[in-house]
Amino acid sequence: MAPSREAVRRAAVGAATTAGWVTALGAVSSVSAAAYFARRVLTPDRERPDDTEVLAVDDHTVTLGITADTVVPGRYGLWLDGTDGHCRLGDVVELDEERGRVTRELLGVDFGHLTPGLARWNQYYYGSPPDRSLGLPTQHVEVLTELGPMPAWLVEAEQPTDRWAILVHGRGARREECLRGITPLRDSGINVLVPSYRNDPGAPSGPDGRYNLGLSEWRDIEDAALYAVQQGARELVLVGWSMGGAIVLQTLDRSWLTGHVSHVILDAPVIDWNDVLAHHAREHGVPAPVGTLSRTLMGRRWARRLVGVHDPVDVAKTNWVARADELRHRMLLIHSVDDEFVPVGPSEQLAEARPDLVRFEPWVTARHTKEWNTEPERWETAVREFVSL
Repeated sequence: MAPSREAVRRAAVGAATTAGWVTALGAVSSVSAAAYFARRVLTPDRERPDDTEVLAVDDHTVTLGITADTVVPGRYGLWLDGTDGHCRLGDVVELDEERGRVTRELLGVDFGHLTPGLARWNQYYYGSPPDRSLGLPTQHVEVLTELGPMPAWLVEAEQPTDRWAILVHGRGARREECLRGITPLRDSGINVLVPSYRNDPGAPSGPDGRYNLGLSEWRDIEDAALYAVQQGARELVLVGWSMGGAIVLQTLDRSWLTGHVSHVILDAPVIDWNDVLAHHAREHGVPAPVGTLSRTLMGRRWARRLVGVHDPVDVAKTNWVARADELRHRMLLIHSVDDEFVPVGPSEQLAEARPDLVRFEPWVTARHTKEWNTEPERWETAVREFVSL
């Protein structure tokens, strides 16, 4: 939809005042570019393309084409034939940069057929619900929300307990992202609930069908917390990866159930969306003024139709470095200094601002949300120790 004359006028005046760069002749193209970038950020990716070439397979190894992901140490997975198949990969066995090939351990084919051809990298390592991936009894339950029922997995501890953990995946991710956190929490005597939230596959869409960067999704996590409380939970542990971290932080800020929260675990979290979006604008060659205007449009009620959102997305409300004094819950914050998607800077700054609350565990080598993949024992030990405090 083309911007209205009034929208263009407001954007041109506002941008010229705050950034000093929009001219009258460039207003329409600048607003259109900024609105396009904003929509890209807020629109769920319904389909993920194959991104990994399987070159050869034998009983114990898989040879892949070299990408930024396929050469990183650790445990990962591959989706095969869309999502009809899945296999698990271990560490690098051989790296042949001259031929563009990397050979990794083959740890198992979970389902489907692994053959040469195209596949899709799975950073979660696991590719099925907890009963199939972890061998743990799993209840498939529904959490009632304002938008309708949301599917969730419930993995109970071995002994009855009133401690529950709620695990929140990131933007464009699947619930399988959270499976890496189930074992150490369950081993610590905690029931684990892995809910969906709006715009997930198999879950209801939000009013606009777009991500709100945690500013609306938190309500679904509040409903998951209510489900846990209604089932007998007296203590809650909130765990979030990437945008899931931003959702958890909004839940802590806005939910009437935060008094039940005892521990917060954040893995590669979005502490400040403004920082993340500025980073991606630079990575994609978006001029800084256009990136700045896109974030401005997200938060303006009059620009909702331009951006395609039901409610304004005020990025300033997601800056927890600036809002550090408002935090009240102790946190374990895990983040790699080599994270290419959500820069580590705001996590470091938050830890410096609130050393009384935040225990910061910096990682190296791991790409975004892959800290467990590179050092699973260290990750699980840190989680066990934290929830025991």
